[in-house]
Amino acid sequence: MLKGKIAIVTGGTRGIGYAIVEKYLENHATVILCGSRQETADKAVAKLKEAHPGCPVEGIAPDLTDYASIKAAFDGVREKYGRIDILVNNAGMSSSDPLSAYTPELFHKVMSLNVDAVFYCIRAVYDAMEAQGSGCILNTSSMVSRYGQPKGVAYPTSKAAINGMTLSLARELGPRRISAAADVLQRFIGWCGYNTGVGHLAGALAAELTELR
Repeated sequence: MLKGKIAIVTGGTRGIGYAIVEKYLENHATVILCGSRQETADKAVAKLKEAHPGCPVEGIAPDLTDYASIKAAFDGVREKYGRIDILVNNAGMSSSDPLSAYTPELFHKVMSLNVDAVFYCIRAVYDAMEAQGSGCILNTSSMVSRYGQPKGVAYPTSKAAINGMTLSLARELGPRRISAAADVLQRFIGWCGYNTGVGHLAGALAAELTELR
């Protein structure tokens, strides 16, 4: 059970992220979901409240490519609720363009959202988790981080970077008593699909891993 826990889920308006939000709510967490636009975040919140009347969920839409925007939004969450217990980094993008058509601009765009934004979000919640002496950070990865894919080089590259970031932060944060980060960051949620069934499995796994803390 996650009663009393405050969770932030990026990419929480649809697919795997939405399923994770829903599973957290079923386990009595308070959830702040992040959307790419406030309109989509509000729409997801309305849908959740219709399905789960009275559920403690709200939506925000920081620019995940801008650290200052993320920090301001997450500081607002901390100010309102007094703590941040869980961060799920689920937002991301992919592209199936072949190398011959893959521009440096597209590569940078994928890496910015899939890698830079993950670091920005982790850094933005770290002070809160350090101050409270606990925290749980989950980063979504993919099997293609290990096996690659025929086209779309940036996506597997970005997920391999997430694996390295996750393992390194697990080693760094564990001795600082952010025990859930050290425990959970070493377990990756790797899925090769975004349908509802897979999303609910990911949501259940996310809730289970969070309870390990």
